[in-house]
Amino acid sequence: MTLTAEGIIKIDGLASRWVRLPQGVKAHYMTAGDDGPAVVLLHGGINGSSGTAGWRFMAPYLASKGLRVYCPDQPSFGLTEDPEGYYQPGAAGHVDFLHDFTTALGLDRFHLAGNSMGCGNTVQYVLAHPERVISFALIAGAVGDVVPAEEVAKLREELNWVVPSIGLFDGTPESMETMMRSIIHRQEAISPELIEMRTRAANKHQDTWQRHIAAFLGKVDANTRARLSTKGRLDKLTIPAIYLYGRNDVLLPVQEGYLYEKALPNIQFFFPDECGHQGQTDQPEMFNAVFAEFFGTGKVSRKTADWAGVSKNRPELPHLVEQV
Repeated sequence: MTLTAEGIIKIDGLASRWVRLPQGVKAHYMTAGDDGPAVVLLHGGINGSSGTAGWRFMAPYLASKGLRVYCPDQPSFGLTEDPEGYYQPGAAGHVDFLHDFTTALGLDRFHLAGNSMGCGNTVQYVLAHPERVISFALIAGAVGDVVPAEEVAKLREELNWVVPSIGLFDGTPESMETMMRSIIHRQEAISPELIEMRTRAANKHQDTWQRHIAAFLGKVDANTRARLSTKGRLDKLTIPAIYLYGRNDVLLPVQEGYLYEKALPNIQFFFPDECGHQGQTDQPEMFNAVFAEFFGTGKVSRKTADWAGVSKNRPELPHLVEQV
C-alpha cells in the first residue's frame, strides 16, 4: 500500500475531497457512499490525526450499509488549510468549523460521532446546534464539566493513573511510531503507510497544532467557558446517543467512563474488551456493527450490544438497545 499524491493512504471506497469555507479556508475531507442518511465522523487530537487516520476502517463499511459518510480534517490537522487562523484554536473554533463545513455541503440534518478530541467536539456541536443532529455516538473522550474536574482528578489520584507521553513527536517517523504504539491496543493496525501519512500531516501543522492543543487543554475566558459548559445541558438532552469506552484505554481510565455514565442518564454506554483509546481501530468489526445499526435503525441489536460490552452498571435504555 502506498500513499496518494496528496499523501493519504489509499483506501478502497474512500474518496478525497475539498470544500472552500468562509475567509478562504480550504477544508479537506474523506467521503464514502453516494446516498442515504449523512454521517459525519470527527477524528481525535494527537499529532498527525486526520479523517483518514481516524476512520479508515469504518467509513467504507458504513457506506456499504447505505449511509453517506464524511470525515473532515479539522483545523490544525490533516490537509485542511486555515493560513489566516480564521477558526480560533480549541473546541469553540472546531464547532464553528464543523457548522460551516456541514452547511457548505448542504447537510441540514445528519448523524454525528467523534473519538477523543472528536468526542468532545461532537458534544459541543450537539449542544450548539441540536436541530441539526439526528443522533450521535461518542468514543473515549471528555464530555465537558458534566462531571466536575475535581472529581475526575480525585479518581486519577486514587488510581495512581499515569498517562503515557503522547506529546513527544519531534518531526521524525520514529517518534510518531513510538507515540502510536503507546496508545493503539491493536498493534497490527500501525503500518508504515500510517506512520508516513501522520508524520507528514503533523509536520505540516506543528505550529498551529501547538496553539490548538494549548487552547484545548488550557484555561479559557469566562464567556468561552460558559459557551462550552455541559453541566445541566448534556445530561438533559434527549437526542438518541451512545458512548463506547474501551476497557483498555491508556489515556483515560475506564473508571472515568463510569463517572460519565452516572452523569448522563439518557446516553447508553458500552465498555468493550480488548479495546483502547481508538476503539474503531482496535475493534473495527465490532465498532462498525454498532455504528451501522445505531445510525441505520436507531437501535443496537441484542447480539451486537452484548458483543460490544453493553453496560451492566445500570438498566439498559430499551429505545437504544434491543431487548430479549
